[in-house]
Amino acid sequence: MYKITTKINLICITLICVIIFSCNSNVFYYKNKNFTDKTWNKNDIVKFNVPINDTLKKYDFYITLRNSSDYSFMNLFVFLKTLYPDGTASQDTIELILARPDGKWLGHGRNIIDNKILLKKSVQFKQVGIYSFEFIQSMRVDELKGIEDFGIQIEEAVK
Repeated sequence: MYKITTKINLICITLICVIIFSCNSNVFYYKNKNFTDKTWNKNDIVKFNVPINDTLKKYDFYITLRNSSDYSFMNLFVFLKTLYPDGTASQDTIELILARPDGKWLGHGRNIIDNKILLKKSVQFKQVGIYSFEFIQSMRVDELKGIEDFGIQIEEAVK
């Protein structure tokens, strides 16, 4: 009886470990910038340097964002400047929708809302080297209150 119970426990522990460690196996890059006073100043540049070594792989590019439930807006506009390994650059304006028109948050949580928003699907980086992604909040307020942290997550695209 003791040997059977020990084997069952060992099998259960092994299965739990496999499940836990396989959940984020396709995450290639993940980093967040925390805002100390939960305020994103218009002059704060959030910058991520992502090394790319394989130009054949495809990736899904997400923005991760945590806002407090007292964030005053239903969206967030950001400027994204991308610096490519060859020194060229591009700039985009992105609107992130955080709440429905009725005010219900789209992310998960009660007081702190976790958002994972797909920015681009199946991105293929054309150059080997360091890609720099710079984000600036563009909400027309100097101090954007209610932003806990902002980040990016790049995952290998599922085939």
